[in-house]
Amino acid sequence: MFTGIVEELGEVVAVADLGDSSRFTLRGPVVTDGAGHGDSIAVNGVCLTVVDTEADWFTADVMAETLKRSSLGDLAPGARVNLERPTQLGGRLGGHLVQGHVDATGTVVSREPSDNWTVVTVSLPPELARYVVEKGSITVDGVSLTVVGADDDHFTVSLIPTTLDLTTLGFKQPGDRVNLEIDVIAKYVERMLGATGTAAAPARDAR
Repeated sequence: MFTGIVEELGEVVAVADLGDSSRFTLRGPVVTDGAGHGDSIAVNGVCLTVVDTEADWFTADVMAETLKRSSLGDLAPGARVNLERPTQLGGRLGGHLVQGHVDATGTVVSREPSDNWTVVTVSLPPELARYVVEKGSITVDGVSLTVVGADDDHFTVSLIPTTLDLTTLGFKQPGDRVNLEIDVIAKYVERMLGATGTAAAPARDAR
């Protein structure tokens, strides 16, 4: 489990085609400190399992399903990526509960800079629109953000200078794809309510 608070901007060192998957080598001295085989690291919001580490880099295998569902397949050597280690039990929850399971990709539609922040509009797949609400949470490329406005096919977020400086969202341009993960609580609530829109009655003892 992650919180959507990016720890560092890493770099893609190499991408090896393994046929039905790809092996990524990524540089990130902060997240590799203490990391070992089998640990998890979020890369642009995608939870990946560490295969190997050495000095300031690590490798991770990315299966075809992940490449298809996320924007990791767009990455090439030299690309910058958002990196985050899993949160520790009892640690601060700086953003919101993030699984690292990307639901879909969106596209940056526009950027509107101002003196103190930048408003970014991102396209939203129709099947996710019902989960995105004004003042709710959404993860964009692994960054926990508050939704400023939401519509059927897009949403907007306001990025402060710190977010612009420390994450890939500072240089994403219109047309660039980004990974989206909606708030998992919304999905669980929908599942519990069911198709009728009412919660199931609690089980009672039959006596």
